[in-house]
Amino acid sequence: MGDDYRRFADRIAADIAAGRLGPGERLPPQRVFARRRGIAASTAGRVYGELVRRGLVVGEVGRGTFVRAAPVPSGRPLAEQATTAPVNLELNYPSVPGQSELLAAGLAPLLRPDVLDGATRTAPAAGTPAAREAAAALLATGGWRPAPDRLLFAGNARQAIAGVLAALVRPGGRVGVEWLTYPLVKEIAARLGIVLVPLATDEQGLRPDALAAAHRSAPLSAVYVQPTLHNPTSVTTSEDRRRQLADAVRDVRIPVVEDRIWSFLCAEESARPLAAYAPERTYVVDGLSKRVAPGLTVGFLVVPGGRDEETAAALRSGGWTAGRFALEAAVRWIGDGTVTRLVAAKRADAEARQRLVAQHLDGFAVRADPRAYFAWWRLPRPWRADVFAAAAAERGIAITPGPAFAAGGRGVEGAASDCVRLGLATAAPPELARALRTLAGVARTRP
Repeated sequence: MGDDYRRFADRIAADIAAGRLGPGERLPPQRVFARRRGIAASTAGRVYGELVRRGLVVGEVGRGTFVRAAPVPSGRPLAEQATTAPVNLELNYPSVPGQSELLAAGLAPLLRPDVLDGATRTAPAAGTPAAREAAAALLATGGWRPAPDRLLFAGNARQAIAGVLAALVRPGGRVGVEWLTYPLVKEIAARLGIVLVPLATDEQGLRPDALAAAHRSAPLSAVYVQPTLHNPTSVTTSEDRRRQLADAVRDVRIPVVEDRIWSFLCAEESARPLAAYAPERTYVVDGLSKRVAPGLTVGFLVVPGGRDEETAAALRSGGWTAGRFALEAAVRWIGDGTVTRLVAAKRADAEARQRLVAQHLDGFAVRADPRAYFAWWRLPRPWRADVFAAAAAERGIAITPGPAFAAGGRGVEGAASDCVRLGLATAAPPELARALRTLAGVARTRP
C-alpha cells in the first residue's frame, strides 16, 4: 500500500481547504470510509491518523471524527474576514505611512453639514456625473480611456464581479477562468449557480486555444480573466497575447470580464486592458480597495455600449451599488491627487517587499513579479500545501494553500497541492521579514 493512505488524506485535506468540508462537519466512521473506498480498515485508520497529525480533524471518543478547521475556504463572503493569526500573509491590503492623514484631508470637506446632506443620499448604479468623470480619468492607461457614460459603480470590485456575472450568466451557465483564479470568484459562482470551467495557461497567461476548445466542448457564457499581475502567479499577459485573446472572444462571440484590481502597480503600457482590443466584448472591473483602503472603497465597472441597463439592474437587485458618501470621497481623493500619491507609495512599497522575498526565500522555487504584492511558492518535496499551511499556523503565520485558487475538480487542485501563496501587503515590513525567515526554516525541514 505504501503511501496510499497519504493520497486519501490529501483528498480530504483538499476538500477541507476548498470548503467542501466545513469546520465541525463529521467524517464517516472509519469502517464506512474503508468500505466506500475499497481499502482495508487499517488503511482508513492511518488516513484519519494522518489528518489528526496535520491538525485538520479531531477525534472524539464515542462521537466520531470532526473537521477542526479549514486552512482556507474556497472563497469568502463578499466582505472578507480577517484571520486571527498574528502575522497575516493571507489577506492582502496594502497600507503606507501617512495614508490616513492623506485620506482624512480629502474627507474633511464632506463633514460640513451642507455637503454631508447631499453625500449621505442614495446614488444610482451609474453614480454621479462627477464620479463618472473622475473614474474615467483614473482608469485611463496606455492610450485607452473609458467613456464616462460606460461607467457603473459597486460597493467594491468583488461586488462589481458579482453584478456583471449575474447580468451575463444564467444559473447553470459556464464561465471560463484561468485554472488558478481568484478564490472569491468561486464563491460568487457557487452563489449564482454558475459552473466555472478551468482553462489552461502558460507563461503568457490564458491560452486562446484553451478558451476556444472549452467553448467547442460546451458553450461558455463568459470568461473571467486577470491579465495584469494575475493573482496568485503575478503573470502579466503580453500585448500580443492580449490581442490574441481579444480575437478569440470575438470569434466565439462571448463577453470577457477583465479584473484589473492590481493593475495600478504596473506602468501604463504593460497595463493596457483587453478593452483596448475588444471594447465591444469586455467588461472592465477595478476598484479603490487596493489603491486606497478596503474599508471605504468603490468598485468600478466599465461596460460595453448598450449593456449598461441590464448590468445596472443586476447591481441594484444584488444590493451591490456604491454608497453616495463613498462616491463623493472617491471623487475628492482622485481629484486632489491623493490616489496618485498613494499609488506611487504603494508601488515603491511592493518593490521593497519583493526584495525581502528575494532575500529570505533565495534558493526556493518562488514566482513573483517585482511589482506585485504576492508571491507563488512551489514548496520543496515532500511538503504539501495543507501541511505547510498548518505548520505555518502553528507558528502564528497565516498563508493560503494553492488549492484555494484552483478552479475545478481534484485534478486541478492536485496540480496546486504543493504550492502556497504569500500575501505581502498586510504585515509590517519587519514582521514580514521575520515571517519569511520562519517559513524558509520550516521549508528546509521534513514534515
